[in-house]
Amino acid sequence: MIANTLTVILILSGLVFFAAGTAGLLRFPDVYSRLHALTKADNVGLGLVILGLMLQAGGPADILKLFLIWVLVLAAGTTAAHMVAQRTWTHGEFESDR
Repeated sequence: MIANTLTVILILSGLVFFAAGTAGLLRFPDVYSRLHALTKADNVGLGLVILGLMLQAGGPADILKLFLIWVLVLAAGTTAAHMVAQRTWTHGEFESDR
């Protein structure tokens, strides 16, 4: 009962962070602000969702798989954000586009 309640709370909290990251992506004026909002909020959101799912996992192997998914998504998100920021910096497109 407590694990189910915590799972729901963690997953809903993660979805709120995902929504905040998406709102930042759509609303912020420049590339760096959008990247910051998207990467930070989505990483925290995914972490909360993964924690919620870990409470429902069947065993240590499932928990390890969920943890590896989180780590791989963190690495991929960080790398992609760095590449977008570097491309923007080198091509001088860092001014607000709105």
